[in-house]
Amino acid sequence: MPRLPWPLPAVLAWALAWGLFRVLLGVGATPWLALLLASAAGALASVLGSTLWRRLLIALGFPLALLLSGAAQWPAWAWLLPMALLALVYPLNAWRDAPLFPTPAGALQGLAAQAPLPPGARVLDAGCGLGHGLQALRWTYPQAELHGVEWSWPLRLACALRCPWARVRQGNMWRADWRPFAMVYLFQRPESMARAVAKAQAELAPGAWLVSLEFEATALRPTARLQGADGRPVWLYQAPFTKA
Repeated sequence: MPRLPWPLPAVLAWALAWGLFRVLLGVGATPWLALLLASAAGALASVLGSTLWRRLLIALGFPLALLLSGAAQWPAWAWLLPMALLALVYPLNAWRDAPLFPTPAGALQGLAAQAPLPPGARVLDAGCGLGHGLQALRWTYPQAELHGVEWSWPLRLACALRCPWARVRQGNMWRADWRPFAMVYLFQRPESMARAVAKAQAELAPGAWLVSLEFEATALRPTARLQGADGRPVWLYQAPFTKA
């Protein structure tokens, strides 16, 4: 699914939050409840942002606009509520990884031909977000046993609802045990790849695959490199790994 051009995601998210706020007040909800639910809608809609700063802008746009407009009188500490909601969606200790990098449709096209897996093989999407990577993996490996791990529990819940055929749990991808998996899929950041390489070297069994969308593990020699449907590279590394 292609991304909406900026700033359309922000405009739509702010309109959603404002509309929900007005509707809730209109049906008799307390201002506190209206603020909480409208801010939660904005925080969840922040996944439409393509960068961290855009996601923050989307999530905080409604409460900041409400404050500046003077449409409601709140104690100063009330404005911590939107920040708390944002921290639930994007826990601060996970921001050093990719808060949310959705896997584009068709990005893993051709992966099964380069990295064949037997039926029932276990595949892990480490940092599965809303489940875009799991959906791409299911299309690629329809007979695999798909697993996902996600630190943010609201995103984990949304992912489990979108991908009921996968086993999705809330947890730290760096503390999860990678040893049972025939493939670990990542769509992180360049800064995360050294840590991923160290974990893969320590835990993945011979023959298992480490697959990274877009970002190369520069410490390793790739077994193969694919070009996804959207032009992003897909880097494949098979254990035992060879240093670059």
